[in-house]
Amino acid sequence: MGRMPDIMKMNRLDHFVLTVRDIGASIAFYEALGMTAVTFGNDRKALTFGCQKINLHEASAPITPHAKTPTPGSADFCLIAEGPVDAIIAHLKQAGIAVEEGPVARTGALEPITSVYCRDPDDNLVEIACYGQN
Repeated sequence: MGRMPDIMKMNRLDHFVLTVRDIGASIAFYEALGMTAVTFGNDRKALTFGCQKINLHEASAPITPHAKTPTPGSADFCLIAEGPVDAIIAHLKQAGIAVEEGPVARTGALEPITSVYCRDPDDNLVEIACYGQN
């Protein structure tokens, strides 16, 4: 295929969309993970963290354009936290969020990570990981 032109060199993830059953419940869950809820556009809701955001679409009224089959609970993604992992686990338990698995060693985009897994209100699998703790 040849060399990819520099204009197509991807830099980072800006945002992704979660299709959810209840935007309020999703906001409460992700705020417990340290994200900030924001309103933008025509009263749309999102969660910001670092240089990224998660846009929230209500399953009963997805915003167009959208995925071909927007479905709550179909996401599986990893968030990187500062850590340490033991403190993250303690915080999740204090917030009433069950740890499904972890801590476990995994492979991150840059180097090995230590991960814990939980589920959001729509049963999306949320991996929370830290670098440098293996």
